[in-house]
Amino acid sequence: MAEESDLDKTEEPSGRRIEQAREQGQVPHSRELGTFLVLMVAAATFWMMGGWLTEGVIAMARKGLTMEVRHMHEPALMLPRLADLSLDAVLVFSPLLALLLLAAILPPFFLNAWVFSVKALVPDLARLSPLTGLGRMFSWNSLMELGKAVLKATLVGGIAAMLIWKERDEIFGLLAQPLDAGLAHAGNLISYSFLILVAALVLVVAADVPFQLWQHFHKLKMTKEEVKQEMKEMMGDPHVKGRIRSLQMQAARKRMMAAVPQASVIVTNPTHFAVALSYQAGMTAPKVVAKGQGAIALKIREVGAEHAVPLLEAPPLARALYKHAELDAEIPSALYNAVAEVLAYIYQLANWRQVGGAYPVQPSNLPVPPELVPEAS
Repeated sequence: MAEESDLDKTEEPSGRRIEQAREQGQVPHSRELGTFLVLMVAAATFWMMGGWLTEGVIAMARKGLTMEVRHMHEPALMLPRLADLSLDAVLVFSPLLALLLLAAILPPFFLNAWVFSVKALVPDLARLSPLTGLGRMFSWNSLMELGKAVLKATLVGGIAAMLIWKERDEIFGLLAQPLDAGLAHAGNLISYSFLILVAALVLVVAADVPFQLWQHFHKLKMTKEEVKQEMKEMMGDPHVKGRIRSLQMQAARKRMMAAVPQASVIVTNPTHFAVALSYQAGMTAPKVVAKGQGAIALKIREVGAEHAVPLLEAPPLARALYKHAELDAEIPSALYNAVAEVLAYIYQLANWRQVGGAYPVQPSNLPVPPELVPEAS
């Protein structure tokens, strides 16, 4: 099943998958890179500061092996003396220790893998399982580690043998040199050989770093189903989004219907469209407070009839308003004249109801620009 699962993971990891892995402390790491940097810094430090370190160690040894008489008779003085020698050792080796600490910290930066995660510190009881341990021993990763170890041993051993053979005359010549000169010469040979051996490990690092990066991102690969699920989580489930959109439309429709009783007039198609307009003194232009098509148009007419809102059948104007006027916004300027005639008729109708007289003539052939009237459906 594990093999089938791995084969199903054909999609490259997404940015979110990589970030989640970082939060879990799963980042690419190369032990070979860390080992190489530490050894290279140590070799370079010995090569450049070898004389200073040697002098410091010799001075420290002389001071430590020199015993004053009062120290023999007063044991209480031995502790301060030990602290003094320890401080000397710290001062001598502090540059080397500081550089080694820096070299140990640097590898994650080269791999963009510097992360602090407390989740990586949580004990994993699954790692204590003997079966899991045996699986790791005979895994592909263990074979790669074995191959790297054999490669390193062969590479370092071969270069070491070449260096010894090349410097054999210098090595045997040390026996004929005075002690001080021989020690200095031997130190130079050791530092030089150490630097060359460590530099040879760059071949191992060049092979290991790309492999570790590939292996890390290969483990994070996703199945097509995981990609779809992640998209749903990031963008929202379409069913949930549809439900939310439906609830929003219902809420907007309720607010719209609540505004119909305050409308000045409802312009209809007569049955397909209905647009409720409101105009009060001080407004720059009439405003659309409700509009709808089909069942919504019928509901607008019903609510308007319940609250005695005047109704006017003007199909071209109703279609133009529905198409080009936005809800809760002023009507387009191109429809000012047509709507003005409608409002004038409504005001005349209201006046007739109050004082009587001649019944107002309903407007017809309203000046609606033909380009604003959509084709009747």
